[in-house]
Amino acid sequence: MLLRSIAALLLALAPAASPADDSDRAAQWPQWRGPNGDGSSPKGDPAVEWSETKNIRWKVAIPGSGSATPVVWGDKMFVLTAVNTGKKAPDAPPVPEPPAAGRGMSIASPGTIHQYQVICLDRLTGKTIWTKTAIEATPHEGIHGTNGYASGSPATDGKILIASFGSRGIFCFDLDGNEKWRKDLGVMKIKVGFGEGISPVLYGNSVVVNRDHEAGSFIVCLDAATGEEKWRQARDETTTWATPLVIEHGGKAQAVVNGTKRVRSYDLETGALIWECGGQTMNTIAMPLTRDGVVYVMSGYRGNAVYAIKLDSKGDVTSSADQVVWKRTDAGPYVASGVLTDGLLYFTKERNGILMCVDAKTGEVKYGPERLPDTDVLYASLMAAAGRIYISSREGTTLVLKAGPKFEILAKNKLPEALDASPVVIGKQLYLRGSNHLWCIEAR
Repeated sequence: MLLRSIAALLLALAPAASPADDSDRAAQWPQWRGPNGDGSSPKGDPAVEWSETKNIRWKVAIPGSGSATPVVWGDKMFVLTAVNTGKKAPDAPPVPEPPAAGRGMSIASPGTIHQYQVICLDRLTGKTIWTKTAIEATPHEGIHGTNGYASGSPATDGKILIASFGSRGIFCFDLDGNEKWRKDLGVMKIKVGFGEGISPVLYGNSVVVNRDHEAGSFIVCLDAATGEEKWRQARDETTTWATPLVIEHGGKAQAVVNGTKRVRSYDLETGALIWECGGQTMNTIAMPLTRDGVVYVMSGYRGNAVYAIKLDSKGDVTSSADQVVWKRTDAGPYVASGVLTDGLLYFTKERNGILMCVDAKTGEVKYGPERLPDTDVLYASLMAAAGRIYISSREGTTLVLKAGPKFEILAKNKLPEALDASPVVIGKQLYLRGSNHLWCIEAR
């Protein structure tokens, strides 16, 4: 499932970008959670209202399936997908069994060749610039009915593009589609056969990849230029879909990764464990958020947990009242990551269309739980732009709320497909990837 730095004008304590990023990064969407790593668009001002026939700049079909959020640099948009050819490889050896570990049922592989593709579109017209098949391979295991084989979002710094197809490999391209390197990190065994969905993180000359599964979890840092390993650390975790967040704090970059047993922070340079904190729930997915020296870690499966933890922590801070600024156990998101803007933290409860808004400094509830109309199941992460909050659902509904301490719906918009990928904003254009199509929405 499921499956996404910073503008130069933001404080160094905001989610970290590469030191080499230029000041234009704030106008791009270089990763799953946008230029700030927190789902906000500092320069975006997208449409408030749309429908199938209103404020649609373009709509294109995306072949295959996948819920990876597109990323954008300049006028190029990059989309990942997996196309089932329906063919079995002639004279191919049997599909390898997943690693013998873990528990519960497993979903069988479809047994057919898939093309794992990277598609580059002109973001202004929707026209395809190039398509590259990173690899043709037969999946080793199946997936949940709402997942696909292209759920991890790519990342770019305007020079290279990092695409992860999980067990099929990590791939690096230039922005013209020329492959620079590929890295095989082995086959994953996912709990209950739900499928993979962790996104890679590109920071300077490092690519951070989390590999939580049922047969030996680890986190690894690769050289962005070559794909060679810089360091690798074993993780005492089973399956998660937890994408790391790289944060610059006190002159040092740390990679914060959620987990069922503990959230952990690793020194980006060496891989050494800096701090850890227990208290999360099972099946962690939501990406951490950060502001002003505090990181917010959330989970919401078979329980709820939202923790605000100081980034200057050292060692085990689970029971530290000084380092754990506040915590809540009455709500927490399962799949959809929250959003942090103007001192307020917005997140949903489990997979449900129930919204909470709290003060980021204190955890005090400003409103919620609020039931979101025509919004039952949420996979897409929340997005903020121009003083508004955008929330897309599997029902094809996108609600637009006024940002602030009062619950106020500005618009309710409907498209005919499930919206599992997170919203993307560049200027006045809003991009929504559905189960079969990609829309560019712009007020006319």
